[in-house]
Amino acid sequence: MAQLEHIEAIEKGLWAAADTLRANSAYASNEYFMPVMGLIFLRHAYSRFLGVKDAIEANLPKRGGKTRPLSKEDFSQRSAIFLQPQAWFDYLVELTDNDDRARAIIEAMDSIESDYENLRGALPKSEYQELDNSVLGQLLRTLNPDELKHVSGDVFGRIYEYFLTQFAGQKAHDGGEFFTPVSLVSLIANVLEPQGGTVLDPACGSGGMFVQSARVVERHHENPTEKLTFRGLEKNATTIRLAKMNLAVHGLEGDIQKAITYYEDPHELLGKSDFVMANPPFNVDEIDADKVKKDPRLSFGLPGTNKKGKVSNGNYVWISYFYSYLNEQGRAGFVMSSQASSAGRDEAKVRRKLIETGDVDIMITIRSNFFYTRTVPCELWFIDRAKPEAYRNKVLMIDARNIYRKVTRKIYDFSPEQEHNILAIVWLYRGQTGKYLDLVAGYCHRMLNEGEGCFTAQDDNGDQIEPLPSFIASLATLRKAVQPFLNTLSKDAAQAQVLKELEEAAPLFKADVENFRKSVADQQSAWKKQKTSNGELQKAVDHLAPLAETSRNLGKQTDLLYKLACQLVETCENECDARNSDVWDNREITRARKAADKARQLAVEQLKQVRYFHRHASWLTERFPEARLCDVEGLAKLVDRAEIEANDWSLTPGRYVGVAHEVEDEDFDFEEALREIHVELEDLNAEAVQLAAIIKKNFEELGA
Repeated sequence: MAQLEHIEAIEKGLWAAADTLRANSAYASNEYFMPVMGLIFLRHAYSRFLGVKDAIEANLPKRGGKTRPLSKEDFSQRSAIFLQPQAWFDYLVELTDNDDRARAIIEAMDSIESDYENLRGALPKSEYQELDNSVLGQLLRTLNPDELKHVSGDVFGRIYEYFLTQFAGQKAHDGGEFFTPVSLVSLIANVLEPQGGTVLDPACGSGGMFVQSARVVERHHENPTEKLTFRGLEKNATTIRLAKMNLAVHGLEGDIQKAITYYEDPHELLGKSDFVMANPPFNVDEIDADKVKKDPRLSFGLPGTNKKGKVSNGNYVWISYFYSYLNEQGRAGFVMSSQASSAGRDEAKVRRKLIETGDVDIMITIRSNFFYTRTVPCELWFIDRAKPEAYRNKVLMIDARNIYRKVTRKIYDFSPEQEHNILAIVWLYRGQTGKYLDLVAGYCHRMLNEGEGCFTAQDDNGDQIEPLPSFIASLATLRKAVQPFLNTLSKDAAQAQVLKELEEAAPLFKADVENFRKSVADQQSAWKKQKTSNGELQKAVDHLAPLAETSRNLGKQTDLLYKLACQLVETCENECDARNSDVWDNREITRARKAADKARQLAVEQLKQVRYFHRHASWLTERFPEARLCDVEGLAKLVDRAEIEANDWSLTPGRYVGVAHEVEDEDFDFEEALREIHVELEDLNAEAVQLAAIIKKNFEELGA
């Protein structure tokens, strides 16, 4: 497997380690929510502390041969938290069952709060006194496996996000509403592209919008703490604690105020925000109309009220607030109920006024199952107060309901490539053709690198691996282990036909692998001279198609060869009575078979990567062959105001882009379909185990 970007492979191992904790139902309950998040925060703070400590010490001034002590300011400049020795995670992990772990953790949290005013009262402390000492020990050890000691990048920040998703799925706090799926937050941040200024989230939850905004700035090799100012509003005190820890875990700070946004505006940012990002509660019907009807944030008037004097639906209160917070150059991106884009009556009047400003920029429809606690579809709204004049009477409509990846049976998200493909449509809309072409070229280049990775690469530990050669060697080892028994059989024995098929297929496979190696090398050599104009990239994508097809065929051959080898072993055992033979080494054959299966999986997964990246390049070039924005049936359309008015001022993308014509899928991805089936099966099996445990417990309590 080739060297992966964004430490994906390392993260995969970390998730597995984290799942050890999550799988324990006790730790996933409400009681353990804040203690777990607090220790993840502490673990990440320590990792970041160690990551910059040596660099800081190397540059500290010396007086009289002595180096001055480290200070909080040294670490703040590097977006890290200064930790006193009692807050070092290694110290906490080394405590024994004879030590008072709860007290030690509380002292660690106290020491951090004493140095950081913005975290005072945010970190969990008393909660640890409720946990058994041995449980705390297990929890500390679980969060400190060897994999966590050799990582780089913002891995621990991602672990914090990961646990937020786990607890959100369990509805451990606030019905899961404090957490917006990372896929959606990342898409919003990358469409808005905040480079500097004030970022306001009036319903900030656990602060994900701020974190993703910071990552946009970091990708431009700039310091987000210097470029961005974060301001948030949140009604729930516990969620504010989560947000403050989430920011700190990423080396960020923000002013998050406890407030009910409908009625309060403590930041006083009306017309002053550069960016507004939010995922507010959907379809709220409890807003007191009398309290908000004169609010200056209702730029387009009060939406309809009901007989109880409440705003009938709060969606347009939120939308109006978001708009009013923007300065004259401001941009907003937010999640909204799909009902809002076509709502009628008084809401439609507000929507019309908003559209008539010319500031509605982009609408993106998201399918259901992207949220952890809600199955409803939603839409992403984007407002740009500084839209180019040529587009002021137009809105880009994107229907992304057919773009998704199954994470579990109930939860979907975007793969990084799917998110980039949606962003590519936005880039073309904004005339950023270069970014679009760079993405297509990047897919082609990544495809070739993954092809090379089929022969030599590095695994997650940095060790060199050879997926296809290793599979060929493992088959030879398995064949060699079986050979002594085969020598005892006649040519017309039961295994003969299987053996014949295997011996005919193996050399053909070797030849195909060698041809694939040569093709990859030739294409890589040619790529060094590749021009990146649209026309040349179109030719490159077409020219690489046979290589992608070859990778798929080799994957099928790999599976077939392993299947034939297993059939040979099974035939010898079941029909030739191999187990009773003195020359049948069952242990050696089992070991060789497992090794071959492991090598098969590695080779097949690596081969899939080759075709995967070519498929994404093709997805873009087929839909946008001129590298310019164009209407794509069922996906995207630039709609003018006259058409919107003719459709009752609806902002629902599906109403404009139409439905893609159904065509026979000659390239149906059976592997992906099987993966989705496997995901569903795993989820069902897990639910079955949980249900069985509950039933057993209930019977025990009943004395049955």
